[in-house]
Amino acid sequence: MSVGATGRFTEEAMTQAMRQIAARLAVPTDDARLLQLTNNAVFALPKAGLVVRIARTHRLHDRVAKVSDLARWFAAIDAPSIRLAPVAQEPMVVGSLLASVWAYVPPTLPAPTVEDLGEVLREFHSLPAPPIALPEWDPIGDARRRLADAEGIRHDEHDFLSQWCDRLEPQVTALMRQTSPRLVHGDAHVGNLLREPSGRVVMCDFDATCLGPWQVDLAAVAVGEVRFGGVGNHARLAAAYGFDVTTDPCWPLLREARELKMIAAAVPLLASSSAVAAEFYRRIRSAQTKDHEARWRPFADLQTPARR
Repeated sequence: MSVGATGRFTEEAMTQAMRQIAARLAVPTDDARLLQLTNNAVFALPKAGLVVRIARTHRLHDRVAKVSDLARWFAAIDAPSIRLAPVAQEPMVVGSLLASVWAYVPPTLPAPTVEDLGEVLREFHSLPAPPIALPEWDPIGDARRRLADAEGIRHDEHDFLSQWCDRLEPQVTALMRQTSPRLVHGDAHVGNLLREPSGRVVMCDFDATCLGPWQVDLAAVAVGEVRFGGVGNHARLAAAYGFDVTTDPCWPLLREARELKMIAAAVPLLASSSAVAAEFYRRIRSAQTKDHEARWRPFADLQTPARR
């Protein structure tokens, strides 16, 4: 038996919401392209110079406001980050959905590399704590919020993820007590980098940005190399940043927390994508059987082309 199956966050629903936002802003959508369909539906509107980013889970709506506040602060200090669109500096509401609107960054070569990620992260981690309220690193709370928004998940899988959260929670609490919190991106990988026409590399996707152990940002590439392939990426990141996270005492916990996030991320979306559901089942089975070498596919690679 599965938990929930209403399909509230389908591509069709997201596309309709994007068109409503574009109509309010009086911009064309004939060239609209779906860039991503995971926890957010991200549409590029190149003619309008905009990117529309719609949250696909109601439980994470608080992040949209947080990200908008962060983006304005980043712009004020010229941080290496993308910028909100001048026409929409505040989140936009469409029915029960919440969206943010960003300045479009056209594809610019060369594509960002893992070395760029290391350099940008060093700059990002040197930034002061922002003068806005930011949550602490809380991978367990994040996973539980996604479970609360579950669609199409079996009860035994729900229980397995809940028990995983219960087991990791005291370890995360202990690490946070030992940490001097710093600004953490929270999902630091090359896919969240863009190169501006000026050549500057900037970060995007600040949904998971928080205050916590800076080592969190180096774990994504290390775990991704094991799960997605790409031999050498972790070594190149470590060289560019100047630190190898796999030598840190907290590495085993960081790896588990990252893998929990990579599995739980799909939970609210299972009913809206058979491809995401199949990948979710592959991931959770490898966790249940403790298969630490099983290869996964990025959810972003499983999206379907945008309907126009």
